[in-house]
Amino acid sequence: MLRSAILTAAGSGSRLGSTLPKALVPLDGVPLLVHAARRLLASGEVTTLVVTAPAAHVDDVRAALVGLTLPDGTPPALTVVPGGASRQASVAAGLAALPPGDGTVLVHDAARALTPPDVVARVARAVAAGHVAVTPLVPVVDSLQAVADGAFAAGRLPDGGVPTLGATPRTALGIVQTPQGFDRATLDAAHAAAQAAGVDGADEATAATDDATLVERAGHRVHAVAGDDLALKITTRRDLALATLLLEDQPRDS
Repeated sequence: MLRSAILTAAGSGSRLGSTLPKALVPLDGVPLLVHAARRLLASGEVTTLVVTAPAAHVDDVRAALVGLTLPDGTPPALTVVPGGASRQASVAAGLAALPPGDGTVLVHDAARALTPPDVVARVARAVAAGHVAVTPLVPVVDSLQAVADGAFAAGRLPDGGVPTLGATPRTALGIVQTPQGFDRATLDAAHAAAQAAGVDGADEATAATDDATLVERAGHRVHAVAGDDLALKITTRRDLALATLLLEDQPRDS
């Protein structure tokens, strides 16, 4: 059994238009963080959960997670720690708080609150089969065009537009989701290598956006398994509205 998971929940809720941290924004009256944690634990693959929280909201996050249980009704081993300035820095803080001995670890984003337990189990099984890094993917359905790096720096193209650099075939591309699963020693080494190279996650602009990227940079192959449309990342109010609609179609105890 894959035992440990890091749940990153230190992001702000600014793009959701909320004064709350993103992980505490309610979805059908329940914080996003709680939805994500319940589904991780429901997979039967996780018994130890380390959650990274905004430094000013550690107690709030801990209180939100009271009452979590494993499938057998027992509570998980739960630790809440302050996150960092970026997702990469938060995962590093989570790794430092993990108990020794677990050879594998999942890393999941609280913003992917509706990720089904079977995706969690699929990732865990792939790690157990010997893959040192595993990520779920879903297919790209839109046509893609490349533009110059930085063209979307303002969140959209400039009013005058930019030239395109050519269409990119979508058939061999996938959208990365979480949880991602890792051999823990490999993930620890990948974070250490990034810090040694001066990419410690202190600057959001240069930090890695996911851990599979760090492991790839360290020279390892990442294995892909099927993701799920329910594992969308909730970043904007539009995403939250879509997640609300999707939740209406789910069993009430999921």
